[in-house]
Amino acid sequence: MRSFARSAGRLAKNDTIDAEMIAWFAETFGQAPHQVHDAERETLAQIVNARQGLIDMRTELNNRGEHSVPASVKRMQARLMKKIAAEIAALELEIVALVKATPRFAELAEIIESVPGLAKITSASLIAAMPELGQSSDKVVTALLGVAPYDDDSGKRRGERHIRGGRRRTRNLFYMACLGAATRYNPVLKAFYQRRLAKGKPAKVALVACMRKLIVILNTMIARRQKWDTRRYPVT
Repeated sequence: MRSFARSAGRLAKNDTIDAEMIAWFAETFGQAPHQVHDAERETLAQIVNARQGLIDMRTELNNRGEHSVPASVKRMQARLMKKIAAEIAALELEIVALVKATPRFAELAEIIESVPGLAKITSASLIAAMPELGQSSDKVVTALLGVAPYDDDSGKRRGERHIRGGRRRTRNLFYMACLGAATRYNPVLKAFYQRRLAKGKPAKVALVACMRKLIVILNTMIARRQKWDTRRYPVT
């Protein structure tokens, strides 16, 4: 809402202005798609986000551990790392149990986890953060994940395409899942990845292309309620 207000030159902010901007926004974007409130999905998302917060904390501690610190600080960091690992494991068990106990989540998880390289936490994260899968166009889901390349052209100048926006935490998790799928576990993505590298694409660019390809495949699979079948997805 603030970005919308700033784009209209409304830099001041108070309750009256906010109400006017909300009404204007709703009038302008009245046909924007929205999701109906889903309490079970919200609970799952909160647990998934809590897990990711602990992983971010663990990464920060690991980075601090690279610097020279007193022995007492190292022992404290080791205790914290052990506690964080235990809490992550507990949340993962809770996530898996919640998905299994919710029939519609379990159905989606079975489809997503049929893809070589995608495991339970990745599927739960997609279920929690990407309810549009199977209900929206490929263009929409790639944009929501944040893997859609955007033009940067002006006149005769053709700028480099860059991804932007989207759901950062989900994209980061999906990136790691695709890294394993494209380099080890998924023959379709692996061949697709290697072909991009052979064309001179940088590794990260090739991997983002894999993410884009896989989220489109998942969108189709969920829409059709079909599990993974290598024959349906030829390498292109």
